[in-house]
Amino acid sequence: MAFKTFYDLVHTSIEKFADRVAFSMLDGEELTFKEVGNRIEKVQKTLLSAGLQAGDKVALYSSSMPNWGVSYFAVVTAGMVVVPILPGFSGEEVAKILDHSESKALLVSDKLYTQIPKEAIGKLNIVVRTKNLKVLTQKVEGEGSMKIPQPGDLASIIYTSGTTSSPKGVMHTQEALSLHAEICQILFPIAEGDSFLSVLPMSHVYECSLGLIFPFSQGVPVYYLDRPPVASVLVPAMKRVKPTVMLIVPLIVEKIFRSQVLSKFTSNKVLALAYKFSPVRKLLHKVAGKKLYEVFGGRLRFLGVGGAKVDAQTERFLIEGRIPHGIGYGLTETAPLLAGAVPMKQEVGSTGPAVPFVELRLDNINPQTGQGEVVAKTPCCMVGYYKNPEATAEVIDADGWFHTGDLGKFDKENRLHIKGRLKNMILGPGGENIYPEDIESVLSEHACIEEALVTEQQGRLVAFVHFNTEQIERQLADWRAEWKTKQEAIEAKSKQLCVEIQEYVNQKVNKFSHLSEVIELKEDFIKTPSMKIRRFLYNNLKTLNQIREGKGSMISL
Repeated sequence: MAFKTFYDLVHTSIEKFADRVAFSMLDGEELTFKEVGNRIEKVQKTLLSAGLQAGDKVALYSSSMPNWGVSYFAVVTAGMVVVPILPGFSGEEVAKILDHSESKALLVSDKLYTQIPKEAIGKLNIVVRTKNLKVLTQKVEGEGSMKIPQPGDLASIIYTSGTTSSPKGVMHTQEALSLHAEICQILFPIAEGDSFLSVLPMSHVYECSLGLIFPFSQGVPVYYLDRPPVASVLVPAMKRVKPTVMLIVPLIVEKIFRSQVLSKFTSNKVLALAYKFSPVRKLLHKVAGKKLYEVFGGRLRFLGVGGAKVDAQTERFLIEGRIPHGIGYGLTETAPLLAGAVPMKQEVGSTGPAVPFVELRLDNINPQTGQGEVVAKTPCCMVGYYKNPEATAEVIDADGWFHTGDLGKFDKENRLHIKGRLKNMILGPGGENIYPEDIESVLSEHACIEEALVTEQQGRLVAFVHFNTEQIERQLADWRAEWKTKQEAIEAKSKQLCVEIQEYVNQKVNKFSHLSEVIELKEDFIKTPSMKIRRFLYNNLKTLNQIREGKGSMISL
């Protein structure tokens, strides 16, 4: 059933699935749909007591928990506008968002509350603790009002974690976000018996749309963790919940593949040599995939992977290992899905065809490569950036097509292949278009590389790499014979690898994409709250020589 407002979606689910479990905190409370409805009314009464009106903005800055969904639905079903804020934003960034969005109320979890400047808190009518829905501070006492929202009413302002610029407030209507749940149900139907395990920030549109609104619309429970999803927490959680659906970002599955699969197949020379042959690799992947499936709980029907590009080697394992997964493509501005491939219908490097109700085309196509900018028309598109009509006009044309800024290509099956961001394109010395993501894809195939980024430094292509130290250590069985300390051995091996990797990549890419240098980063890459590398920080580095020498800190750039 397609809904046009959250009021219809939420109240229908509460009535239809009243006694089913809606949200559950692992080792904590469990809420039925009926109980969710009761808590929604409680939150609404609290907000109204502080004089809030329909159309007012209410910020939601909280860790994942059952009351996150309660708070979200309480705001949007009252005709107010929810402003979900990623937990990774700093207190200063949150203060700017509260000010820019003109939020009058804040729903916040305990630890995050301590990060917000007092001046920002002092401007709010009311602050409510998400853990127990009790009032933390209240400056205004008054009689507020709410209304039943209409399809075209503003429902949410989502501030992006932009990798290249300041955050923008993406405005979505009631209809856009509600209809997205119908798209998901057509693409991959869920029903009673399914269960979700949530491991991503709920304020990210990917998790919110696919991992909260979608299952709630179908009467399916969602389980939450009370701590970060590191392996020691996630593995036992999956064993207990036995989820049928999980949503993750590429970073998670790539780490699992490198640490649990690739490292074992490259740990000795004989196995590493055999692994290079396709029939052997496929057999090993099938065996490893079966074991990994059991780690996920043994009931997994859909592992959604989105938020960034998946490296080809990891994706090949997911397919050959028969892990039931889907690669999706979308943006915050499109709520998010534009294209997606369901399990057993994937092609390495493809995000699948356009999803239901969505039209895709390419603009400014390069006749030599067949690549062009991905442009979309979707009923789930944002209405614009909040208080930023200039930026809105740059991405939404007069005919309502959204210009993604992504470079793509369609194959013969009409599946979309994303090649990179147009803004990331590097112009070669002969006028060639160089897309760093293509080179990074080759780098990611190396067993010792955890993450990589390619950038232009003074007219030269330079790759920054963060090594997997454990993988390097496995190659140093004889380190005592050559170096005084293990750390000295690792550093020597890392320098050697930088040279080998440069040669390895340059053999696989075209001449104008050759790397001039590979530099090891001792620290992790600086990332956005949604775990994307802040690429713009690594352009034209002033401390490049210090980084080469291992003395520079990326934080000081």
